Amino acid sequence: MENQDVERLIAAGLPGCTVTVTGDGRHFEAVVTSAEFAGKTLLQRQRMVMSTVRSQIESDELHALSIKTLTPDQ
Repeated sequence: MENQDVERLIAAGLPGCTVTVTGDGRHFEAVVTSAEFAGKTLLQRQRMVMSTVRSQIESDELHALSIKTLTPDQ
């Protein structure tokens, strides 16, 4: 799986977000900025992002994803 693939999955699941992904093909780091994160806890934000790649994680196509979430104001 490529960085762009992970970016597309997250962007499709969180319309209007901006996302940057770096990684080595199995372990990835994502920085996701979305207005939808406003008023949400860190755990809620991470769950929102993880839900966009759940099937890839379950199939082990994506082994690990580290997530940093921000609102546009941050």
